[in-house]
Amino acid sequence: MNTDPIADFLTRIRNAARAGKKTVSIPHSKIKMGIAEILEKTGFVKKARVDRTGKFPEIRLELSENHPNISLTRVSKPGLRVYKSAADFHPVKNGFGIAIVSTSRGLLTTDEAKKLGVGGEVLCEIS
Repeated sequence: MNTDPIADFLTRIRNAARAGKKTVSIPHSKIKMGIAEILEKTGFVKKARVDRTGKFPEIRLELSENHPNISLTRVSKPGLRVYKSAADFHPVKNGFGIAIVSTSRGLLTTDEAKKLGVGGEVLCEIS
């Protein structure tokens, strides 16, 4: 049993990108789909969709050729949660990356959260 499904999600994407795969399948959950939609919106992933043809739904990601060396880092872990206020958000990789934050308004990038003036749990950094 996997104790950290978000870390598993990020590892599957990282491994598929390094292996040169075009697509990757990941077990579905709402939070993983939210992260996948942010990755699609920011251009780190070409397309994210839910595939319900099997016994259990899966998230199918089409990986982008623009980011073959994608860096996905889990920030907040089950044993050590990391919370930040909107004032504490800083650019990731000098503005070339993003950080995803779980806020009271849903999953947002740090830029969106800063504009709304909300803080939250920093889930991961992508560059």
